[in-house]
Amino acid sequence: MSEAIGFIGLGNLGFPMASNLLNAGYGFWVYNRTKSKAWPLVEKGAHLAARPVDAVTRGGIVATIVWDDAALESVVMSNGFLEQLGPGGIHLSMSTVLPETARKLAALHAQCGSSYVAAPIFGGSEAAVARQLWIPIAGPQQAKERVRPLLEAMGGMGIFDFGEEVGAANIVKLVGNFMIISARHTMGEALVMAEKNGVDPKAVMDMLADPSSPLLPSPIYRNYGKRFAERFVSSHGNSVSLKDAVLFQKTAQQVESPTPIAGLLLDLLSGAEGRG
Repeated sequence: MSEAIGFIGLGNLGFPMASNLLNAGYGFWVYNRTKSKAWPLVEKGAHLAARPVDAVTRGGIVATIVWDDAALESVVMSNGFLEQLGPGGIHLSMSTVLPETARKLAALHAQCGSSYVAAPIFGGSEAAVARQLWIPIAGPQQAKERVRPLLEAMGGMGIFDFGEEVGAANIVKLVGNFMIISARHTMGEALVMAEKNGVDPKAVMDMLADPSSPLLPSPIYRNYGKRFAERFVSSHGNSVSLKDAVLFQKTAQQVESPTPIAGLLLDLLSGAEGRG
């Protein structure tokens, strides 16, 4: 493949996405703070970068998928990153961050002649392996067209364009995550109530979330409901959910949008996190 590509971040989602990219025939430089996570990719042909800037080629594409706003900003502001990307370069940012963070970083890229494209990912590691990721995307049109083949190679089944204002894609991601977190907590509470009343929680979800049901046929309800019903895995204490709920509430508060349910979820998540 002709594109010069860098890939930064090999967490639970980043690693299978990078693997998909490599399997699709793309060569790239890869950087991860814990270098040992990169070795399986290096053994298959990827090139190991010692610093974030070493994964960047002038005028090329660099993809990042890191934990949070602070981690993303530390990459962008690291020594030489923006200067090396330079005119014609594209930063494909796939992390779940605040819209204001995306806007601020997009402005910094523009000052150096490069483009920032927001493309946060819906789906976990299993969805990445199965190439079933759903991705909202926003940013300059030509840059979006250029990165689309990479997103498809990484496992993007559905790619949805939300225009050129980069923050729009991050808002879609926060909205979706908030609705998923809410559904998880609802299911956990409801199924415990059913079980304590002598009703088989698995039978409940088999009915409510059956694909032909007019009630809750969504994969979110089917997949999480099955997990709750069969193993009763708690939906509380999830650090990812807590992080994303905080981002949702912050974004809502900036436009004075009421968040009574988000506030309740934050209380539940914070309490569970504190209990370990």
